[in-house]
Amino acid sequence: MSSLFDLYRKAYAGLSTSTWLLAVVLLINRSGAMVVPFLTVYLTQQLRFSVEQAGIVMACFGAGAIFGAFMGGRLSDRIGFYQVQFWSLFLQGLIFMVLGQMRTFPQFCICIFILSCVGDAFRPANAAATAHYSSVANRTRSYSLNRLASNLGWSIGPALGGLLAGYSYHALFWVDGLTCICAVLIMRIFLPPGKIKPKEKAAPGCETEPGTESVYRDTGYLIFIFLVTVFTTGFLQLSTMVSLYLKSVVLLDESHIGMILGLNGLIVAFVEMVFVYKLEGRMHSLLFITRGVLISGLAYLCFNLLPPIAATGLVFILLFTLGEMLCIPFMNSFFVHRSGEHNRGQYASLYTIAFAISNVLAPTLGAYMVGHYGFSIWWYCAAGLCISTGAGFYFLYKKVAELPFNSVQSHSHNHP
Repeated sequence: MSSLFDLYRKAYAGLSTSTWLLAVVLLINRSGAMVVPFLTVYLTQQLRFSVEQAGIVMACFGAGAIFGAFMGGRLSDRIGFYQVQFWSLFLQGLIFMVLGQMRTFPQFCICIFILSCVGDAFRPANAAATAHYSSVANRTRSYSLNRLASNLGWSIGPALGGLLAGYSYHALFWVDGLTCICAVLIMRIFLPPGKIKPKEKAAPGCETEPGTESVYRDTGYLIFIFLVTVFTTGFLQLSTMVSLYLKSVVLLDESHIGMILGLNGLIVAFVEMVFVYKLEGRMHSLLFITRGVLISGLAYLCFNLLPPIAATGLVFILLFTLGEMLCIPFMNSFFVHRSGEHNRGQYASLYTIAFAISNVLAPTLGAYMVGHYGFSIWWYCAAGLCISTGAGFYFLYKKVAELPFNSVQSHSHNHP
């Protein structure tokens, strides 16, 4: 027991107070993330939208995320990451309350687009803030702490959301909005604004290709972003088609769906930091990513290989979570170490946009395929999208590992 405690202590040691406070803000915000996990169910069951219409709504959410991520990166460079985070959270809280009043298809599409624009401006700003509040030695663990907070909140949000949805779906929108405002008040009171660091040239050993000032000239990173986009198009079914499948095919109620989805965040919250601490530096980040995307594809195959019962949902979430813990932290590590202080905003913004694009593609393709061909065909497609990128990440590893400027492992070994 003492050795286990010591392992956890080492995994969390050395992070700044500001980093911990930033994680608390994320925890509060994500603990209120109750609307999105149940949005497809709400749209189809309560507002009587078709599955295709629900997919379009989610595509609007993703389209807003693309624009929001792009503007968030630019605004972070212009007015600072603190202001972008503050106004993103505050306005997001107000818009969630408005969204709950929307009833028609056009109203919902417009409002959720605006909500996503405002909300996703937070992500690149938060990435810049994490880099600002951390040191080079503990930066990857600082990002992992943010993921821990986010996923612990994700374990709380859907579980509470499932209980609230059984009482009133409208309560989800109010609670989600109020937690955004609560998070921003905590940030304003306890986390002081950070001054923007002057731009400087990349330090020796930075993984960015020599002479590459713009992310758009880094060919290896652009290939990485393409692979991330393809992978997450299949991967991001968790908050869209998976909840609908568990409701309409497995016939689970909202509270049980929330518990299954919440288990993902709970496992990540308690395991991932130690997982990363023990694995980091043992091999190249892209090799961990390759293994993670393959396991994620296997998780989706389970829906077709196993009977439609609650236990299948449990097997899915366990495999899905293992794949997530192997690939997502090391994707963050790859983009952080490949960039420098002078261009990290560009790299963070493009990485966020990759997820935003897949937030458009995932529900659109998912809703179309489910509506026309059924869940079974779509689960094969989702698994194929995940698994096919495994080969892509492995070939990218072969390309990147041969380059002299690559230093992911040397950076990793510097972490305590």
